[in-house]
Amino acid sequence: MTGEDTEHRLPTDVYPTHYDLVFKTDLRSSSPYFSGEAIIHLDILSDVTSITFNLHRDLTITHLAISSSDLKSTTSLVLPISAFTFDKEKERGHVSLSSLPSGGLKEGAKNTRLWCRFESLLSDNMAGYYLSKGDVNEKTGKRDIYALTQFEPTAARKGFPCWDEPLIKSTYAVSMIAREGETVLNNMPEVGHGPWKASSNVTPEGALKEGYELGSMLGSLVSLGKTEGKTEGKTEEGSSDAGWVITQFAPTPKMSTYLVAFACGQFAHLTSSYKSPLTGKTVPLRIFATPNLIHQAQFALDIKSWATPVLEEIFDIPFMLPKLDTLVAHDFDAGAMENWGLFVGRTTAYLFDEKKGSLAARKRVADVQCHESSHSWFGDAVTMKWWDNLWLNESFATFMGEVIIEDRIWPEWKVRAQFIKGHLESALSLDAQRSSHPIEVECRDAGDINQIFDSISYAKGASVLRMLCAVVGEEKFLKGVSNYLKKHMYSNAVTKDLWDGITEVSGLDVANIMKNWVLKVGFPVITVDEVGEGKIKVTQNRFLSTGDVKPEEDETLWWVPLEVKTISGSENKVYHDHNLASREQTFDIGTTECYKLNAETIGVYRVKYSPERLAKLGEQASSFSIEDRVGLVSDATTLARAGYAKTSGSLNLIHALGKTETEFLPWSLIGTSLSRIGDTWWEQPDTVKNAIKNLRVKLFKPLVDKLSFDSSDNDAPDIKELRELSVSQVALGEDEEVLGEIKKRFKPFLENGDDSQIPPDLQRTIYVNSVRHGGEKEFEKIVEVYNKPPNPSTKVDAMYAMCATGKEELLQRVFGMMKDGSIKDQDIYIYFFGLSGNPKARRAIRQFFIDNYDDLVKKFEEGYGLTYLVKGSFASFTSYEDLEQARKFFASKDTRKYKLSASQACDSIQAAADWLKRDSKDVEEWFKANGYL
Repeated sequence: MTGEDTEHRLPTDVYPTHYDLVFKTDLRSSSPYFSGEAIIHLDILSDVTSITFNLHRDLTITHLAISSSDLKSTTSLVLPISAFTFDKEKERGHVSLSSLPSGGLKEGAKNTRLWCRFESLLSDNMAGYYLSKGDVNEKTGKRDIYALTQFEPTAARKGFPCWDEPLIKSTYAVSMIAREGETVLNNMPEVGHGPWKASSNVTPEGALKEGYELGSMLGSLVSLGKTEGKTEGKTEEGSSDAGWVITQFAPTPKMSTYLVAFACGQFAHLTSSYKSPLTGKTVPLRIFATPNLIHQAQFALDIKSWATPVLEEIFDIPFMLPKLDTLVAHDFDAGAMENWGLFVGRTTAYLFDEKKGSLAARKRVADVQCHESSHSWFGDAVTMKWWDNLWLNESFATFMGEVIIEDRIWPEWKVRAQFIKGHLESALSLDAQRSSHPIEVECRDAGDINQIFDSISYAKGASVLRMLCAVVGEEKFLKGVSNYLKKHMYSNAVTKDLWDGITEVSGLDVANIMKNWVLKVGFPVITVDEVGEGKIKVTQNRFLSTGDVKPEEDETLWWVPLEVKTISGSENKVYHDHNLASREQTFDIGTTECYKLNAETIGVYRVKYSPERLAKLGEQASSFSIEDRVGLVSDATTLARAGYAKTSGSLNLIHALGKTETEFLPWSLIGTSLSRIGDTWWEQPDTVKNAIKNLRVKLFKPLVDKLSFDSSDNDAPDIKELRELSVSQVALGEDEEVLGEIKKRFKPFLENGDDSQIPPDLQRTIYVNSVRHGGEKEFEKIVEVYNKPPNPSTKVDAMYAMCATGKEELLQRVFGMMKDGSIKDQDIYIYFFGLSGNPKARRAIRQFFIDNYDDLVKKFEEGYGLTYLVKGSFASFTSYEDLEQARKFFASKDTRKYKLSASQACDSIQAAADWLKRDSKDVEEWFKANGYL
């Protein structure tokens, strides 16, 4: 965002420098609530007649007072509540200062402090300071409840009145009032603890006087439908008022409001520590969860002790806070959140079952904890100035945490190669749509901000950083990033600041090289023409998944590192100096016998070869690296879908690779490519659909025969992943032998709960196919698992299995569970994606969204979930009729809070329908020619 946007940004005439905050949390009230007091220390930067800050409609201010050096006659002045007005649309509170003796405050007024008392019910919508429900307590028969915060991006205003913008950094001193026996947490360590009792002889007139104990007026409710003077409201039957305690926490460093965090509840915890390699100090580490879950939290705790010192060494900057906690939450909208000193995330993000956990579950926990740990530097200590630079937080945490850090801790995971499938593919898929957006994108208000937490801000940004890292060299890249962090520590930054840091070390004009990658939407496809004598001509154009780029959409020229790899005998050579900055250029690569562009698939672009060259690359594929083979398959199949080449060409490449391929990642891309064809041809004649199944079996069955269903202790991680992939692909092909083995292994579990024949890495595949090809008994068994899972990842496996049924009456059971509260709000998007992936449920989930639209919007409008529901409901369709229906539906709705995902869903349908229209005959003829029809 450039310039001052007074329409969507707060006025700049008043600036908060410090918040003293006290929160009292009552979890036992019949309507759980919290109340609080704040003293906000203000700098007055120009003459003002009012003070404006952010406030949510659910938070009620009950009292106000102000003190300042401008108030000559008194130390403080109570402001009438009528001086406060609220703008619901902009979420702003305005305090008129007309009752002050001078009618306002003068520029530079010293010691200005605003006191306010506020209160709110604890809702369960996973935003602000909210209520979460644990599992059923076996002693009481009720669910344990607790309260926690999720303030990113703009929900701190639901917790306390504040200047809720990332650029407005302040310090915070938080105190928490809770019942005895409850644990309270904050960003900072505890510095004081003692009994608390409301004071009956204090009034707002004394709130800003010396000696006033903040929080003394939190003994009664004022505005929540309860009578003034009833100290705690009605408590649940059987509960006892065991007394209240107040806990004070140390003041924070300067930070943004969205990173403030606190929690209150019955938690257990594990402890650890690490010794800083830079300071020699011991930093305590803890992880908190409800008592029944804490035994699965050790792995996540260990990761912090491994990752944090590595981050310190890489950036030559010690961890900034005196402790680092993690809280595991039952209800959480995002995956996890990097609150400085107090990470929070859902159970699947932080819990791992050492006995029954799969490799995928282990990697999930590692990804999240390393990602959030990286945020302590990227986002927490150095924060973007505005949300248009969100990528500076999320892209770095993705690249640093999930690539650089993990590669140093778990080199056997081959995370640098897996990045291509896990992040680059996701980035290119979304950015190929006409409705995509630049990495650095304009965001005006909360409705815009929530929508950009997507694959562009995370995966494309991380992919661009990975490409830049390869261009300048990793050592120089990391040194430049370190310089950037040191220069802007405890402050804010924009993209140019990062480029300056890397330019200083590398000597390259990084801002010029990277500007169009960050500021422009999309990416190029590089067309390769062989012109003889060992030379190639390359041309760049904007790539779109629909293949219909208009001239006005094809004006961007990217700086493209071509990274041409040539192979001659045992000699590999990469031309690092062949870079394309113009529309087209000819390069001498010495040979056209064996070559490939985008060596190691490091660039953020697609490469289009002639059909003859692509066929030759398929024959030569074993000479190239894993990363090269992954890129070949991905480019060929994606270009075919978009109409840049025939689908038969990509099928030829897959066929050729399948004869020699031994590695998981290329096979994974082959599986993804077949799934993309199958999902697009889902309503086509059975002959074609059966041919796709036959091809799956032909390619993957030999792998199942070789690897079997059971793993050994000596299996490398990628062998485990290849086993799971091959079994799931052959099951999709409906091979009778594999489906029979799945049924045999599920039977003891179905009959007596014995799951010893279900390997953890194959659990989801066995669950899903047992339900897909089973009946009510299998479904009921999976519902039983869902209701009482041994660990969080098993619960997710059960969710996807429930979505796989093809029986109408069982699908209606699932829809009923989504409406009656049996399924947590945080998990509903999983069902939408699971059901949309089931051809027998695809139209039903769309109709469910349409029929329940108003309720779903109300439930998810403040978080990220709505964008997922829109895509889950519409993006899987493949006909022009479905496209028209989607457009008509969205045209009749207010789509401001999900306009990007609505457009992207329509783009997906358009691309699929065009692909079918263009290549249906080509695909059918290929299957006939190769014996699958």
